[in-house]
Amino acid sequence: MDRDEIDEYVQRCQQLIESSPQMDEENTKVKLVQPFLELLGWDLYSTEVALEYTIPMASGSTHVDYALLVGDSPVVFVEAKPVRSTLTDDEVQQLRSYMRQELDVDWGILTNGKSFEVLTKNRHRNGGEEVSVVQFDLDDLAENPDVLELLTKESIRSGKSDEVAEQVAQTNRAIRHLQENEDSITESVTEAVESEVGDLTIDLEEQSREFVQNLVSVLREQRHFVSEESPEAVDERTNPQSESTTPSENGGEQIEDRQGYVVRFSDGTVIPRGSTEVQTQQKENMGAAVDYLIEEYNLINELEIPHFPPRARKNCSINNEPVHPNGEDMRRPYELTNGHFLHTSLNTRGKKTRLQDLAEKVGLSVEFLCEWQSDEAGSS
Repeated sequence: MDRDEIDEYVQRCQQLIESSPQMDEENTKVKLVQPFLELLGWDLYSTEVALEYTIPMASGSTHVDYALLVGDSPVVFVEAKPVRSTLTDDEVQQLRSYMRQELDVDWGILTNGKSFEVLTKNRHRNGGEEVSVVQFDLDDLAENPDVLELLTKESIRSGKSDEVAEQVAQTNRAIRHLQENEDSITESVTEAVESEVGDLTIDLEEQSREFVQNLVSVLREQRHFVSEESPEAVDERTNPQSESTTPSENGGEQIEDRQGYVVRFSDGTVIPRGSTEVQTQQKENMGAAVDYLIEEYNLINELEIPHFPPRARKNCSINNEPVHPNGEDMRRPYELTNGHFLHTSLNTRGKKTRLQDLAEKVGLSVEFLCEWQSDEAGSS
């Protein structure tokens, strides 16, 4: 895509938003969303773009703001919200439900003109469940316009978009493999270097392990087409109507002002969700975070039960009963939403490591905020 054209689009939209931050939905569509679709190569004045497209639902029918068509079939649904609002999890779920009704619709875009979330159907896993591929803002486009290649008419029609989405999935699998097999891969790297150059005066095993860990970091950066969402954007999307103790439109500082053990996943979800009463126990919020991965990403389907984290041989993370495979009882188990049990008798570092491992199973990364950061050596 033409970089100058993208820069012009971004500057024009930023100026419009700055001059009219309370823009309603209709103006948002005309001034921000429709120029975005044109930037992607879709002709608004042709039959390839349908406005207020009717979607049959079990209880009747509904409408999506835009359907982008190839031939007679819709392939992309676009749902627009007013620029004065923030994108919420409920709106993402709404778009997912729309996509579910049309077999040919593999892509969905939710936007308020300044923030964008892109969904695709995971054809290779989980029965075609709709998953979030990327989130970005106008500022991100100014820094990295390549994300738009995922959404252009040509990429959608040619199948290139599906290839990119599969590359993301492959990257996720590579990350999981490297983390689950860190010891054996470290050993292989060490042996390979020794066979080439012989003994060295440095701790070669330590350097090899660092290499494997750095490779994981590089893959994580590659997986995200643009920079990570800012704390402000994540907070706004999580709970835009709250004003004080939960993430809100006031910005990312609200998270740091909260008490307790706050978990934030790379899809923007913050645990605990939707409550002004923040759980202060590591165990409860660790359990709530795993419940989220089960409910939204079918985590259990990605695991062999009992599930052992990397390098663990005795105590498992999750089992279908509150005991470890060796017969020992789990100390202080947490009963998960689906009847499985989570091992939580760990120090702070152990809980964080287990959550990171489980999040990686479904292609997410995780941040630990508030008291996690000040209680690294403790255990609750």
